[in-house]
Amino acid sequence: MVEMFPLNSADVAYTKISGMLSTLGDPFTRIISPKEYQSFRIGSDGNLQGVGIFINIEPRTGHLVVLSCVKGGPAARAGIHEGDELIEINGERLDGFTSEAAAQKLRGTAGTSVKVKVHSAMESSKDASIREVNLPREYITLSPISSTIIPHKTRDGHLTKTGYVKLSAFSQSAAIDMANTILDMETQGVHSYILDLRNNPGGLVKAGLDVAQIWLDGDETLVNTIDRDGNMLPINMVDGHAITRDPLVVLVNEGSASASEILAGALHDNGRAILVGHKTFGKGKIQSVTELHDGSALFVTVAKYLSPALHDIDQVGIMPDVQCTTDMLNSPRDSLLKNESSTSSLEADSCILVAEHELDIQESVGTAS
Repeated sequence: MVEMFPLNSADVAYTKISGMLSTLGDPFTRIISPKEYQSFRIGSDGNLQGVGIFINIEPRTGHLVVLSCVKGGPAARAGIHEGDELIEINGERLDGFTSEAAAQKLRGTAGTSVKVKVHSAMESSKDASIREVNLPREYITLSPISSTIIPHKTRDGHLTKTGYVKLSAFSQSAAIDMANTILDMETQGVHSYILDLRNNPGGLVKAGLDVAQIWLDGDETLVNTIDRDGNMLPINMVDGHAITRDPLVVLVNEGSASASEILAGALHDNGRAILVGHKTFGKGKIQSVTELHDGSALFVTVAKYLSPALHDIDQVGIMPDVQCTTDMLNSPRDSLLKNESSTSSLEADSCILVAEHELDIQESVGTAS
């Protein structure tokens, strides 16, 4: 590269490499910068070093506000709450900062600290509510699972419990967190489940396969791989034992991609779950990831996935058994489970109402496997 091009900066190098990769005709074969790769690693590993705070730009004001804090993390312990506005980090005003740029400033080596100035959303007087807090950076573990139990009245009038589980990404802890969640719900008398994969962009494929095995028995095929020469290889379970055999509905939409589609296909094609929602994104590529010396990474597509029933996922997606209208898909997403003891947001979600109806049908005809 140095011999071929006058590379004056890393950005120029990335641009040149991106241009060469674009000639392959695959948008997912790409190079990403060190910052982008760091964000990818955080999502995959489920771990970061920081203060446990999620921020975003408030569209109306352009201010950086707190979306949520990791329970028990430094920000939560310091009394920072959802809706608080971030004004400064280490004395630097955040006017014009993107949420990612601010997040980079908050992250850092565990054991160091960062000083933030916040305006509390819970105070009416702005001057009185601005405070400066010194936050220690720590190792933060991000759980991709959130859950609650929905009281549900069946068609014959019986009151039952449905376990609602939202899986937001496939990180290394996804399967363990899922198993623990299901085991806990089983002890609380849950008799049916809704697994929400809407707007889950994927992550570690192995984590998706591990989650599938929580719900399946035997030696079923979880997914098939096919390389560029047409050679197909099934990936099968070995003596699987499901944690629960209760009825299951999986929610998907156009934001469900990659590992989400593999999981949905595994559960559907093996007769374990009904799919409700909207056709999935259609990303079924297998990629090798090479980390380069400067911290950037090269993603190269080497094969693709087919569902257990040999349905193509890539650029096709998975069609649910029961579709929801567009209005149904405009239900609350990130805010669904900020208060796990409340199901009011879930009750307003039409797709969940459809899922409950499908669970009623499964229970009434005894189709649970």
